[in-house]
Amino acid sequence: MLDIGICGKPNSGKSTFFSAATLVDVPIANYPFTTIQANVGIAYVRARCPCKGFGVKCSPKNAACIDGMRLVPTKIIDVAGLVPGAHEGRGLGNKFLDDLRTARAIIQVVDVSGTTDIEGKAVQGADPIKEVDMLEEEMARWVAGIIKRGTGTRKMVKAEEMAVLLSGLGIAREHVNAACDAVGQQHDEIAFENDGGLLEFSKALRKKAKPLLIAANKIDLPGAEKNAAALMEVVGKENMIGCYADGELALRKAERAGIINYVPGAARFEMMNADARQASALEKIQAVMERNNGTGVQQAIDRAAFGLLGLIVVYPVEDETRLSDQKGNVLPDAFLIRKGSTPIDLAREIHTDLAEKFICAVDVKKGRKMGKEHVLEDGDVVKIVKGR
Repeated sequence: MLDIGICGKPNSGKSTFFSAATLVDVPIANYPFTTIQANVGIAYVRARCPCKGFGVKCSPKNAACIDGMRLVPTKIIDVAGLVPGAHEGRGLGNKFLDDLRTARAIIQVVDVSGTTDIEGKAVQGADPIKEVDMLEEEMARWVAGIIKRGTGTRKMVKAEEMAVLLSGLGIAREHVNAACDAVGQQHDEIAFENDGGLLEFSKALRKKAKPLLIAANKIDLPGAEKNAAALMEVVGKENMIGCYADGELALRKAERAGIINYVPGAARFEMMNADARQASALEKIQAVMERNNGTGVQQAIDRAAFGLLGLIVVYPVEDETRLSDQKGNVLPDAFLIRKGSTPIDLAREIHTDLAEKFICAVDVKKGRKMGKEHVLEDGDVVKIVKGR
């Protein structure tokens, strides 16, 4: 299952974002380090289900399908608040960084209202760009410190050695190679003239191994849209989403209580059983959503999976005629896999035994066989054929 880390300075709204995405109750308060232990929950990415194209009703085993929109589970990790000096253990620094080891992508929740400083204390006119710079610096120094301790006095390291050294962070050989290319290092002769070169390499490595999306939170507050526009100029439109985590959490709770009809990620919701007070509060949330095209919480999770990581969704079946597994569940599973994956890669995701006994695969939509080198496409329905 895909792991996405949710991080940010104290009081940025990251725990609210996490709770809204997962409906897991966590402590939410306006003081530093509300999150001490990492909170872990299940959120979902959205994908078009093939059920409508086939004219069937699917029966997912681990998630819902709402009007042809499949919800694919992913793990969300809400880590302790980050403050400057985290890589040296300041605040809950070591805990914060350790909790990000398994994350394949990171959503940084940034307070674009400008009402909290870099350490999460209440102020006016704070610059959200400093939050982004601080996380980049702390993570790079964390990685650089591990490299420095692991390589000791050696002046040169091979990429393979570097990958082994950093494997506990979820960093693979391909990430090391890509970082080498980004900073002009030779793959098998990685050398740093000074700490500045090591830091530059560490920043490149983080970008390749743990890509980052900015959730520009508190977009509903005065001055936030101006700050968000300035931040977007720095990080790029594709790397930022305006976010209203408080609003999303209120909507999820209202939907659970039967007050509204709301599908996460939608730009609107339908009131059903709201009293006058509830209706007034919901109308204010809707006004923000109309300006922001939704609350941004679900959109951020979707973009982390499909945009940052380039994942696709495929649907394995055992019976291509009935589109089912052996128990008759129709389109029972949805797998998030990397773009460019092949049927043998999918087989490994399902079970190592299936990959070891792989013969071929069947493209159920097109009714034709696929070899193990065939590149799968988003939305493919696949039967893996294995030998005894």
